Amino acid sequence: MTVQQEAGVDETGVDGEALEVWIDQDLCTGDGICAQYAPEVFELDIDGLAYVKSPGDELLQTPGATTPVPLTLLRDVADSAKECPGDCIHVRRVSDSVEVYGPDAE
Repeated sequence: MTVQQEAGVDETGVDGEALEVWIDQDLCTGDGICAQYAPEVFELDIDGLAYVKSPGDELLQTPGATTPVPLTLLRDVADSAKECPGDCIHVRRVSDSVEVYGPDAE
C-alpha cells in the first residue's frame, strides 16, 4: 500500500473527492511558505500577499477564488495549509465545501 492509499488519497483527491484550495488574503502574512511548497498552485503578488493560480498558471486575485488541487500536489498543498503562519489556506471538497486541510478542518 502506498503512502497516498494509506492517507485515503486516490486519483481524485481524498476518499475519491475532488479538492479545491483558496486563500483568505485578509489573514495572509506574506511569508511565502505556500509558494515554496507548491509554486504551481500559489504565488505572491506585488502586494506581498499569496494567491492561488488557475490550472493555466493565471493568478486569481478575486477574493475567495478557488483552484483545483492536482493529485500530484496534494501533499504539498496540505503541508502549505498546515505550515501557514497566517492560517489562511483552506483546502475543501468540491462536492460539499467541507474543509479537509486548513484552520477550519475537523
